[in-house]
Amino acid sequence: MSDYNISRVSPDDKRTNKLIDELLSGEGIRRDKNLDYTCAMFDEDFNVVATGSCYGNTLRCLAVSSAHQGEGLMNQIMTHLTEVQFSRGYFHLFLYTKSSASRFFSDLGFYEIVSIDNKVVFMENKRRGFYDYIDRLSENKKTGKTVAAIVMNGNPFTLGHLYLVEKAAKENDVLHLFIVSEDVSLVPFEVRKRLIMEGTAHLPNICYHDSGPYIVSTSTFPSYFQKDEKAVIESHALLDLEIFVKISKALGINKRYVGEEPNSQVTAIYNQIMKERLPESGIDCIIIPRKETDGSVISASTVRKLIKDGDFSQLSNYLPPTTLRYFKSEEAEPVIQKIREADQVIHY
Repeated sequence: MSDYNISRVSPDDKRTNKLIDELLSGEGIRRDKNLDYTCAMFDEDFNVVATGSCYGNTLRCLAVSSAHQGEGLMNQIMTHLTEVQFSRGYFHLFLYTKSSASRFFSDLGFYEIVSIDNKVVFMENKRRGFYDYIDRLSENKKTGKTVAAIVMNGNPFTLGHLYLVEKAAKENDVLHLFIVSEDVSLVPFEVRKRLIMEGTAHLPNICYHDSGPYIVSTSTFPSYFQKDEKAVIESHALLDLEIFVKISKALGINKRYVGEEPNSQVTAIYNQIMKERLPESGIDCIIIPRKETDGSVISASTVRKLIKDGDFSQLSNYLPPTTLRYFKSEEAEPVIQKIREADQVIHY
């Protein structure tokens, strides 16, 4: 056990952050753009010999200098980060790692959820966490010849979303609607969930599910050991599909509906990978052209832009009555203010 010190690193500490970047780079890792806590371990000369970070309930950017590997430093970094996470109220922890390092983290009490192409492994600190989640989903299992699924963020729920859900519900015996519960959107999860359920309440064959921590948004998927942004998108899509296939087997899902997104590079790559990979697991991937109004596609990005610009007169062209009623209510004022203050409301 080393006697090196571990301490939190402030974003304003330019010297230490530069040393961390150099350490990460030396280990083939880039600093992730989403971090809310970073620590470093220092030797007697105040050089950084190990580091680790957190974002929400995940551990990220874990590295030990090659000159100090084998000294048990990562065990100490992991202990420190776990204590920090517990103190912040996060007890169910997740990490992403290279396949070559997964055995090491297994020895530290993390369990594999899925791995993709011998590149990325998604792990958690609960032995049966993912399987318990699938068991809970199975409690709402409904049988049918055609069982479809949609994964939806709904930030906010639009007429475009409604069109997609109505089409899938009409064409199938059962529709499982997974609502992304990660709370990183401008519209909070509880509001998104309520508006989705209110807007689709007339469809009797829908089973609603919270996505939990397993269906991860592109905004929080880590980029720190991916060579470029395209590789990040591809890895996220492949990981998401591995998880989705396991869920589908438990629920008997044989179709997945997604909306076409002509203005989004991320969605275009994601949809293409789904179109190629899902049939290999016996699941049809059905890409639905986006619903249009006045010659332009209906998207949540457009709605957020209208709200940001204070242009409420056009919202009725994009929103179902339930969502429109919410944004005209006093309850929506904090969300409207948050959208107006956001630097970026359009996702590419």
